[in-house]
Amino acid sequence: MATLFTSDSHFGDHRTLNIWKRPFASVAEMDAALLAGWNAAVGPDDEVWHLGDFARRGGDAARLLARLNGRKHLVRGNTDPDGTAAAQGWASVRDYAELETEGRRLVLCHYPFRSWNGQHKGALNLHGHSHGRLKPMPRQIDVGVDVWGWRPVGLETLLGAGDARA
Repeated sequence: MATLFTSDSHFGDHRTLNIWKRPFASVAEMDAALLAGWNAAVGPDDEVWHLGDFARRGGDAARLLARLNGRKHLVRGNTDPDGTAAAQGWASVRDYAELETEGRRLVLCHYPFRSWNGQHKGALNLHGHSHGRLKPMPRQIDVGVDVWGWRPVGLETLLGAGDARA
């Protein structure tokens, strides 16, 4: 079982094609790429932490979750409607989380922090929201799909990219 992280999928949201300049001709093409990328990266027994902005319409969340591999946790983002948080298919829903995996302490939130619990003791802040447009800080990583090829990624990959400066 692996633990993976992602954010800002924005399933069904046409605005992301223009605002964030995603390389898809349509929302249907974007959604298909996101579904395929997720399921290629995530096995049925893997844990996935989605750090917010999952889908435009809360009514679509349960249908999407049923098509995605893994045990899924949501850390709510600024565009997640109540229906997304209430959808069947989440193992947990919260606004903030701290966990330890692979010997690393992680602070998870949709938003990047200037400082976080354990920052000076090696804890990493994993976040979304910025779609890869913020200058990285030490031990802080944007896990958004715009940064990671439209798929969730594991901690080893995140650390190997150099963003964490651990």
